[in-house]
Amino acid sequence: MSYIENRIVHDADSHTMELPTWYKEFGSKKVQKAFLDRFAKAKGLNLAKDWYTGLEEMHKTSSYREQNEKKLMSRKNFDALGSFNKIDRSEALDLLGVKTQLVFPTSPNVWLESLEHSNKVDLLYEVASATNRAQTNFCSGDERLFPVTYIPLADIKKASSAAAEAIKLGSKALLIPWACPKNHATSHIGLDSVWSQAVEANIPVLFHVGTADYVLPKSHSINGLPAIQDFHGGEENFRSISYMAISQGPMQALSLLILDGVLERFPSLMVGVIELGSVWVPGFMRQLDSAFEAFGRHEKRLQDLSLRPSEYIERQVRVTPYPTEPTDWVIEQAGPNIFMFSSDYPHVEGGRNPMGRFEKATSQFNESEKDKFFRANFEELMGSAFS
Repeated sequence: MSYIENRIVHDADSHTMELPTWYKEFGSKKVQKAFLDRFAKAKGLNLAKDWYTGLEEMHKTSSYREQNEKKLMSRKNFDALGSFNKIDRSEALDLLGVKTQLVFPTSPNVWLESLEHSNKVDLLYEVASATNRAQTNFCSGDERLFPVTYIPLADIKKASSAAAEAIKLGSKALLIPWACPKNHATSHIGLDSVWSQAVEANIPVLFHVGTADYVLPKSHSINGLPAIQDFHGGEENFRSISYMAISQGPMQALSLLILDGVLERFPSLMVGVIELGSVWVPGFMRQLDSAFEAFGRHEKRLQDLSLRPSEYIERQVRVTPYPTEPTDWVIEQAGPNIFMFSSDYPHVEGGRNPMGRFEKATSQFNESEKDKFFRANFEELMGSAFS
């Protein structure tokens, strides 16, 4: 018996958990060593291999495998079925009962984000290329797995080449930085080549939560109090203050894409906002329209828009709520066409029963509205994956 039954459900957020050997087949010696060093540092080890020795073998034991169904949603991170083994991931999908699943990296996301804000541009694009090859390989062999590939925006010309390479690899979605690039806007005209390639391939661009420190002032943690530990155990040290700040990234990026006319120039470009919450969306839509009304007489870029800003959100943007948020209220305020189900499998923050939470939150809606949340909005986002 699968976890999800009696409904077609697409999972808009899941992850791989990368072992220290993740880049062995796909990265240069430099990339492999850099990742091994990062892995060891994150785990507080002298050598990365000291941590994962025996982990792969443990997943093969009969004592582990006989609990696959019972412990599907309670095992998390590296302990979870299919977290790093592509064959096991197919079994996990069978047990989950989802129709398809978007698959993001975990540790490489944090690494790539840090490189995005550094001066190591060549290393950034080399790591992105290796990550994308590893991610598409993990998803190969099971058409239900949709690989997400990372496209750095730090260098405008390199970004275009990175998008072309990722699409050729078979990417189903292009992940771009959720916080504004270091030296130019997300909406820079030079990035039109990235958007046009996404449109031509009929795949979306995505934002995904990362390290909130990139949208927080550096002084935010200097409060004279003991440091707060991250209960998730992630590299980014995600805390309550981080949670309060994460909406800043997508609001800034979407404001640029809408007000600078990117979504006007590319009306079929779809944008997914993943694991960045949703309670901010209704107020953001209203604030966008207020800005449009206040500045429309004075800014030509606003006069060139054919829609009100909030209408671009409804037409081209899809968002995943957290299972702990008031999803019913969010849908009531912003409408049923924007929001999608996600499990965050196998991360801790996805919880043990995301489907149960979202079923309860959407229970007041009619069947058509429920179907949009669990299926149709995702299919609209994903374009060619369903054509």
